[in-house]
Amino acid sequence: MGHLRDSGDDGTAGGGSDDRSAGGGARRRRISVGTRFRSLRNSVERGIRRSLRHADAGLGEASPTPEDTGWNDSPSPDRRPAGFDRPRRARRRRARHRARSPYPIVELLPGLIIVVAIVLDQVTPTAFTASPLFAAAPLVAAPFYSFARTLLVGIVSTVVFLGLHLGTGNLDNTSTISQGLNVFTVSVLALAINGVVRRSGERLASARVIAEAAQRAVLPTPAPRIGGLHIAARYEAAEEGAFIGGDLFAVQDTAYGVRLVVGDVRGKGMGAVETVAVVIGAFREAAEQESSLEGVAQRLERALAREGTRRSGIDLFEGFTTAVLAEIPHVEGMVRVVNRGHPEPLVLAADGALTVLAPSDPALPLGMGELGAWPDRADEIPYGTGSTLLLYTDGLTEARNAAGVFYNPRERLAGRIFPGPDELLEAIVGDVRLHTGGGSTDDMALLAVSRPTARQPERRRTMPVVP
Repeated sequence: MGHLRDSGDDGTAGGGSDDRSAGGGARRRRISVGTRFRSLRNSVERGIRRSLRHADAGLGEASPTPEDTGWNDSPSPDRRPAGFDRPRRARRRRARHRARSPYPIVELLPGLIIVVAIVLDQVTPTAFTASPLFAAAPLVAAPFYSFARTLLVGIVSTVVFLGLHLGTGNLDNTSTISQGLNVFTVSVLALAINGVVRRSGERLASARVIAEAAQRAVLPTPAPRIGGLHIAARYEAAEEGAFIGGDLFAVQDTAYGVRLVVGDVRGKGMGAVETVAVVIGAFREAAEQESSLEGVAQRLERALAREGTRRSGIDLFEGFTTAVLAEIPHVEGMVRVVNRGHPEPLVLAADGALTVLAPSDPALPLGMGELGAWPDRADEIPYGTGSTLLLYTDGLTEARNAAGVFYNPRERLAGRIFPGPDELLEAIVGDVRLHTGGGSTDDMALLAVSRPTARQPERRRTMPVVP
């Protein structure tokens, strides 16, 4: 194995010796060609992986990988120490691989088809042909494999088919040649199908990245401390890896107190993201200018009415947004709530007691003013130190288990005590996943606001330790 130790750039084996026998030179040339072929194949596969990562990330250039550069070449966006993102990136790559191959049998199916075709060709009479199975292998590989692997399956199918008939001496038969051409033609068609599927996936990934970026721009995560209150927010998408939906939340510190809104826009996709932008923009402006929470709700109603007049189609008649608005004064130990057709918020006291903030006068969702208009009425509820206000969307209460039982946050949270809003939301998310078995049919937005006690320490962001 000494001749495999290194190789010169000129394609001959290295090692410092100029002595070359005919046999040794031929052997070295064959090894050099094989090495170059593997190097070319690896380069092609790396290029394809970079292209797929580029499509997934939606960036102008492919993200660096361990094959391209070191982990410490550039600082991470969140200012974590160099090397901190390595396990997380590996997990993301594994998650993308699982998403592309949800069933392991898909990875093995083309090879199994070729093996079955070989066996059938050997055990059946000469009149029977297994060419349809050889042609099916690259077609099965096309939607799931990379271009290089699909090409490899097509080559193997064609070569094995011709090799089997060459061994039996039937290669010059007109029927055999026709069948071989069919296998070759189907293999070429499989490559075309693979290209179409890959380009469609890239376009879908780009559209999703654009929508996610748009929603992240209009729905930023609030600061952990606003107006003396501790804040935590979570957005859990129903589809893993997606961040496209109509759930929204916002927190604004104003002269009248800390004002909050949590809502759910009807529909999904870019239309819902556009409506989210309208609601969030109107809320931030109205929260600063309106002296009452009822006035903020009316401003949101007018903003959605203006949005509805410029839309066409079904959204013009059926577009609406459920929302709950809250105001926590800086001094008074209370919270004011206006509910517009939204799930009822909860207040968790420091001793574990739970209070449901049911509206005294139920109102229609925002954007449905044409069906009935009456003045909004804010309800006032005690909100002492150590209490936590929890606002959420219907994705929480509509999460069902295998038996069809809905998740009930009142029963699950009553009597429980949490150190802070972050721990509360982490517990809820974990409990919902346990209840549903890891799957959910709707997006879920959560916003928790805690009034700290006098001796409660400031919240500190801690960095997880990566082994």
